[in-house]
Amino acid sequence: MRILLIEDEFEFADTLRGALEREQFIVDHADRLAMAHEVTRSFSYNLVLLDRTLPDGDGLSIIPALRADNPGLPIIVLSAKGEVLDRVAGLDEGADDYLIKPFALEEMFARIRAIRRRPAELGADEVRVGALLFDLTNEEATVRGVRVDLARRELLVLGSLVKRRGRTVQREALEQAVYGFDDDIQSNTLDSHVSRLRRKLFEAGAEVEIHAIRGVGYLLRALS
Repeated sequence: MRILLIEDEFEFADTLRGALEREQFIVDHADRLAMAHEVTRSFSYNLVLLDRTLPDGDGLSIIPALRADNPGLPIIVLSAKGEVLDRVAGLDEGADDYLIKPFALEEMFARIRAIRRRPAELGADEVRVGALLFDLTNEEATVRGVRVDLARRELLVLGSLVKRRGRTVQREALEQAVYGFDDDIQSNTLDSHVSRLRRKLFEAGAEVEIHAIRGVGYLLRALS
């Protein structure tokens, strides 16, 4: 799951980012609205954590633009503005939730879990390929009821491939799903993740293959 954190207080943002990354999320940080607009034109996100008081405007002003590109994108406002009218304004503007600063990290994670449990429109919660079952909500892979132990980036690669099973996923799309925009990505880093993922799926008896499309990307399909 890739999160965009829009927050101008760097110490607070570092705390949140560290906590989220320890929970296996990929986190990008923008400290102002202009930067947030820029990164959302290049990257796709599964959740936005949005401060209201930013150097270049009220954070709520970006919600229409975020929703224009991704109508179902979950947005949680994080704000010290906690009066009833402030909360109402945030929710009326389109936020899914409103969390008042200061807050406990445990409460933030509970709000995130609650949003992730909401059923996606016309979407499935699980995808099966071969003997592999991938839980899209919890980002967990199992084979015949046994959990496959995968590292965070391996899970993100697998999730991207599973969602587009039977179709080629371009390297650029996989890298965007797996790495933050300020991560140092070596030329063979993605290939290393895919190699380890292949091995673990084979050892688990998943009955799938990850086929490399030279110069383009990868394709996941069930073994015939």
